[in-house]
Amino acid sequence: MNAVTRQAELEAILTAFHLPAFSKHYQQFARQAEKEKVDHVGYLYQLAKTESEERHSRRTERLMRQAKLPEGKRLTEFDLKRFTGLSESQISELAEGLCLDNTENVLIFGNPGTGKTHLAAALGREWCLRGRQTMFTSASALVQDLLCAKRDLKLNNLLKKLDRFDALIIDDISYIPQDREETDVLFVLLSERYERRSLVITSNLPFSQWDRIFKDAVTTMAAVDRLVHHSTVLELNGESYRVQAATRKNKRESVSSNRGQK
Repeated sequence: MNAVTRQAELEAILTAFHLPAFSKHYQQFARQAEKEKVDHVGYLYQLAKTESEERHSRRTERLMRQAKLPEGKRLTEFDLKRFTGLSESQISELAEGLCLDNTENVLIFGNPGTGKTHLAAALGREWCLRGRQTMFTSASALVQDLLCAKRDLKLNNLLKKLDRFDALIIDDISYIPQDREETDVLFVLLSERYERRSLVITSNLPFSQWDRIFKDAVTTMAAVDRLVHHSTVLELNGESYRVQAATRKNKRESVSSNRGQK
């Protein structure tokens, strides 16, 4: 077997074994190993390490696309100091993903504009980076998907599809349509994931007002009971980011205007 035939067969084998990094880099690394006097174990280690890193990168990119997270929501950009009830260690522990292993929920409450969506999406991003399957959706969009599936007699199929996600992030549960059919399918989802998969839920409404979502006391109590059991509750009760930004902008414009009048 000549060198050209051997190379073609090697690359075909690497492709069949799904080792694209090996196929891409083996010649370059071989020349480098020969130049630097690296032994065959070191050469194979470099190839295997590169394959592992590129495979992890591709998987992370795939998980991030699948998660459909809002752009620009990173944990490093979330200002924990604004909230007295939050600690860096608590958020870091959640980001590690042990809560997903324990099928625990994360419930994030606070006034509009305090960063609930940012924190939920940032946690989702951290979980994707750690190889966990995550999905981000608004409550209203999720409810409509559930209703369509129910209408088409495919609700169980959709629930099974959602079950593959380690974390399902439901944003703004306070804003779902005020209709019993909508809240019924949402309750079915909450019940299906109870002690099976984790939920992350953001809400402007405290639990005491969730009867505005689920309509009756019994369903509300059952929903809250399932969510609170095995959960971490985070309260973001600071001033709105948007209000703060507008206030700072007004102050800057006022200072600039006063200087111009002098």
